[in-house]
Amino acid sequence: MTAPDPADTVPDYQSLMLPVLRVAANREQHIRAVVQRLGEELGLSEAARAALLPSGRQTIFANRVHWAKTYMAMAGLVEGTRRGYFRLTQRGADVLAQNPERIDNHFLSRFEEFRRFKDRSTRSTEAKVLPDSGGAAEQTPFEIMRAAHRRIEAALVEELLDRVRAAPPDFFERLIIGLLLAMGYGGSAADAGRVLGRSGDDGVDGVIDQDPLGLDRVYIQAKRYAAANSVGLSEIRDFFGSLDRHKAAKGVFITTSNFTSNARETAEYLSKRIVLIDGEHLARLMIRHNVGCRVEEILEVKKVDDNFFE
Repeated sequence: MTAPDPADTVPDYQSLMLPVLRVAANREQHIRAVVQRLGEELGLSEAARAALLPSGRQTIFANRVHWAKTYMAMAGLVEGTRRGYFRLTQRGADVLAQNPERIDNHFLSRFEEFRRFKDRSTRSTEAKVLPDSGGAAEQTPFEIMRAAHRRIEAALVEELLDRVRAAPPDFFERLIIGLLLAMGYGGSAADAGRVLGRSGDDGVDGVIDQDPLGLDRVYIQAKRYAAANSVGLSEIRDFFGSLDRHKAAKGVFITTSNFTSNARETAEYLSKRIVLIDGEHLARLMIRHNVGCRVEEILEVKKVDDNFFE
């Protein structure tokens, strides 16, 4: 008789949500300590705790604990405090006071923030049904993989923005430098640091030279705002005025929040080209150019080589 795979005894990430929330009720927790504690409390064998993902970089159990924490953070039940640490929010304390039997994605869907997060992960028309929604049988394996990838990226977008908003102001400046360099602007780190270091220069936070002589320049305005603090019409007009004073033809306005509809309409019809990059767009650019994130695992999908058999 074949011995059971130790990984099969590891609880799924939704089953771990309530245990993770209960541990967070005590005080600020480090995620590694939570993994260790829950492994002991749940009575997992050493083999189950040591079972690795295919990448070999992380255990299956630790990965699922991380996802449980991440999904609850999307619903506002926990929040990150510093690197690797998180704590219970008031909403999380209220949920625990209700003494729920289980917390899962269905439970989290009662919170607007979590619904928005799930909506963002299903924007593509390729796959309308998430694998955990009971309709995966209607999808092809490739559609399921794509949907899962979108869910992973949507969670990463939120986590990146939370980390950026919690970081000090000078970190945000270094982030913009790193991102612009990764996108091919600025020439070198020294040049980018020099031009982006002129904070508060007549309403412009930085300027990037697109050529060695500085004949073609892009002016930058960067606002590190909380998610609920949108950039409005007046700030776009102020930036336009700054561009005019600098005799600039184009600029980029970057924020960690979003832009009001009036702000977007104004930027679209002004005589100068102003590109608006909101929080989600910023995070997706970071992901695309590997700024603040790294490749965790690469899956190869193979198919039959018809030429070989012919």
